[in-house]
Amino acid sequence: MSDRLTPVETFESRFETLFRDRFASLHRYLAGVTGDGMLADDLAQESFMKLYLRGELPDNPGGWLVAVSHNLLRDGHRRTSRQLRLLASNHGPADQQTPVDAGAEAQVLRAERVGLVQAVLQRLPVRDQQLLLLRHEGFSYQDISEALGIRATSVGTLLARATRVFTDAYRGVPDASN
Repeated sequence: MSDRLTPVETFESRFETLFRDRFASLHRYLAGVTGDGMLADDLAQESFMKLYLRGELPDNPGGWLVAVSHNLLRDGHRRTSRQLRLLASNHGPADQQTPVDAGAEAQVLRAERVGLVQAVLQRLPVRDQQLLLLRHEGFSYQDISEALGIRATSVGTLLARATRVFTDAYRGVPDASN
């Protein structure tokens, strides 16, 4: 008699662990790529649903999830573009709240810095954006390699270049506090 769990039990428990460990970072990555938290919710949930329906975990589930998310994003590009245009047109000065508490200045400065980082990221090539955001969210080089379809041995070099391009672009942007 074997001590092994049945495949369904093994898959279920491994899936639950993967979901707990990876959903938040996949969501943050997708939100960074799309600029739309609701779209990131949908993409992350649908990616995990596809994995669950698959019934078995791939060798590299993190990379697989990112690759599926990219495919979903690509498939819905027209719809996503329309949603992003609508969201962008709805964000204006009326949507901004006036800070009232003692930490408000820090919050405003942080929001400005986040906006600046997002603006600089948007000027980078898509692959550089993806590399930086995936790594920032804690994905391994192997995950990044599989997700972006590049050799694992190239990830470090590509990340270093993307970081240098980002840093140069960030430093070239005038600081709003001056």
